Amino acid sequence: MVNLEWYRTFKAVYKNGNFSVAAKELFMSQPAVSQQISMLEAHVGYKLFNRKSKGVEATEYAKLLNNLIIDALDRLENVESGFRAKAEDSKRLISIGVSKDLFNCFASTLISKFDLIDFTFAEDDVLFSLVDAKKLDFAIVTKRFDTFDTIYEIIGKIKLVVVGSSNLDVTDFRQKLKSDNAAEIEQWLNDQKWYSHDARIPHVKLFWLHAFNKKRPAIVPNYIIPSESEMLEMLSRNSGIAITWNCNSRKYIKENKLQLLWNNFHVPEEYVYLLSAKNNNLNSFFDSISKELKLFFGNRM
Repeated sequence: MVNLEWYRTFKAVYKNGNFSVAAKELFMSQPAVSQQISMLEAHVGYKLFNRKSKGVEATEYAKLLNNLIIDALDRLENVESGFRAKAEDSKRLISIGVSKDLFNCFASTLISKFDLIDFTFAEDDVLFSLVDAKKLDFAIVTKRFDTFDTIYEIIGKIKLVVVGSSNLDVTDFRQKLKSDNAAEIEQWLNDQKWYSHDARIPHVKLFWLHAFNKKRPAIVPNYIIPSESEMLEMLSRNSGIAITWNCNSRKYIKENKLQLLWNNFHVPEEYVYLLSAKNNNLNSFFDSISKELKLFFGNRM
């Protein structure tokens, strides 16, 4: 059976017209190149090259053989290059920036798909600056940055919802929701124990603005835990309520560790974007990350 390496060597010699140059291109010794050409000649039964004072000259049969195999050999080499690139990509360290609030949403999804990731926590504006300066490969943000030097893609949507501990009696609250009495709904919420990941209660303020058309909620958080994931974990073990991104609470609700209290239709969904710098030779990673996160957000609650 013919060895495909013979054809690869034949191609290099035919292209360069010189055994030494072909050997350097193939990272082989010149005797090895001569031996492979001799073996190919023995296999096909024809002389392929005539030696000259400076290199070699292809015979008519070599020209015919080249026409017969060149397209197929080029396709095989392209396939090989593609597989090699994928293998190299799988071992490359990539850097991804994200806010602490969103990290726990999809970190497990990315970790399960990529071998080497360096995560950076920061807010959207800082993440954009790092990507724009090519100090970060990618950023996952909730703010759109549309500039000449960056590219972005929508990968999903998230929404703020009210959740409560599983042991909380919410019968009265659900009745108030049915009656659609905003004042009574707000009063019930004000009377609860509140958990927040930030003393400035940004999630609560945004939710109140859309649900009650108020910029300043009356609530004061009972417990401030500066990590949304840890806040939800503590809430699931104790009693109280919180406002969180639906993607963060999904796992807890499915496991009956938390209950969804209110998914208010006035509160809008927010887009999540994957951001990267242009011309950073990471297009395959960008496409892979985008695909995985779209699948994740496509299964949101």
